[in-house]
Amino acid sequence: MGDKQTLADRVDALLINPDVITKIEVQDGFIISNSPNTQKSLQIYAYITNNESIITPDAARRGLEIYGEELTTEAKANPGKHPSIDTLEVIARGKPVHSHVVTPYSAKPIPEHIRKAMPEIAERFGTPIHIYDEDGIRQSCRQFNSAFSWVPGQFKNFFAVKACPNPFLMEIMLKEGFGADCSSAPELTLASEVGFAGQEMMFTSNDTPDSEFQYADKLGAIINLDDITHIEALERATGSLPELLCFRYNPGNKCEGNVIIGNPVEAKYGLTHEQIFEAYKIAKEKGVKIFGLHTMMASNERNPKTLTRQAEIMFNLAAELEDKVGVNIEFINLGGGVGTSYKPWDREVNIEEVGGMIATVYGNILSGVASPRIFTECGRAITGPHGWLLTGVRHVMEKHRDYVGVDATMADLMRPGMYGAYHHLTVLGKENAEHNMIVDVVGSLCENCDKFAVQRFLPEIQIGDLIAIHNAGAHGRAMCFNYNGKLRSGEVLVRSNGEIELIRRPETERDYFATLNFPGSGYAHLAK
Repeated sequence: MGDKQTLADRVDALLINPDVITKIEVQDGFIISNSPNTQKSLQIYAYITNNESIITPDAARRGLEIYGEELTTEAKANPGKHPSIDTLEVIARGKPVHSHVVTPYSAKPIPEHIRKAMPEIAERFGTPIHIYDEDGIRQSCRQFNSAFSWVPGQFKNFFAVKACPNPFLMEIMLKEGFGADCSSAPELTLASEVGFAGQEMMFTSNDTPDSEFQYADKLGAIINLDDITHIEALERATGSLPELLCFRYNPGNKCEGNVIIGNPVEAKYGLTHEQIFEAYKIAKEKGVKIFGLHTMMASNERNPKTLTRQAEIMFNLAAELEDKVGVNIEFINLGGGVGTSYKPWDREVNIEEVGGMIATVYGNILSGVASPRIFTECGRAITGPHGWLLTGVRHVMEKHRDYVGVDATMADLMRPGMYGAYHHLTVLGKENAEHNMIVDVVGSLCENCDKFAVQRFLPEIQIGDLIAIHNAGAHGRAMCFNYNGKLRSGEVLVRSNGEIELIRRPETERDYFATLNFPGSGYAHLAK
């Protein structure tokens, strides 16, 4: 346990914004109201409250560790002096309790022009439907470009197509000066059709077939190799190595990764520290003239210090490669991984701050090195906060728990069921109503993990209500699937001028059966 002097540092590392929290109500009547004296407790309790609105005994013990040994010892000696600590001591020795982090609607509002458009969108196109905000996406693009405007030569974010592969949205990225990060032939085709050309596309794949190497080479995309054996594979596939080549670096135990992307030592991606030097040496001997360096160390990372540390690792590696192998790194792609705030009380990433911190490290490490350009490949941070899955309520049910059944399913948004991820919910028309129900919000798949919220505090809900599921603009529609015969939902873009534009129609049964339409099939009629 740490001491009292480092409590502020430990709490700051939780990345919680206490200003948006009205109060936290813990089962059995304990309440922490927001005041100057309770800010740290609000952050600790919000952090240890899980996505099911529960504080477990293990989480309570983690909270006590954050308070620190000096304070917890003082609390034990003086019962009642630190009620927040006393309550955690009880939970740590007992059973899980409900914890309601109360925030106003203003803590995570839907932009007003989007909120007002949602009922009309539901009426015109039905639900479930994915909705995007052009203004918000453009703002994110410009914030990234501004944050890295200091980069010598050129900065470019290669939008991770996998996050939201819709050409209408990719057109926005192209106009804002972004590139396209692609990991498959169809993604390359999509980027090319939108208008990305040559080195405006970066092809980063793993376990890559020869045909995709050939296609990326034909398009003139930057090819980023994931393994040292891929040098030979690329050469075999295309007949020679391109003039420009990039390698993906896996730092192993030099970086911790995070809960989403996992431990780098266990990741299938990238070259080890030893392999990276050998790879550049081989490529140089085979005639490659221009070199790039790439990594992807984290996912949904909101800590500026962690993002800067990753850049520091890459800058040091670039300097070491120049010194030991004699190659000048033309560009360093820091990867994606910049996170977004899924919960109302999550502290937002200040990308200007991140850019400034990385600029300082760049100057310190690479001042004596040829000035490489800086690239990123963020997707979630660009479209994620600016997309919503709009769904309608079909049923309100009382069983062992209370359930709200909606017309969307895990097939429309996989993250909650797959990762247990939190997505905030707004019930339209009840934005400021008291959240006095504890419910599971569920879809109709034959899977018990088909849930958008588990034991969530929400306002009273009736059949026919519309619920907006936040942060669905990345890894939402992109990860839709057809299990249980579910038809994938459509997509709508609310333009800057207020126009509502359908940018992908919902699937039909004909689409679902399309692959049965082939010569000799007795079921081809299903697709007609």
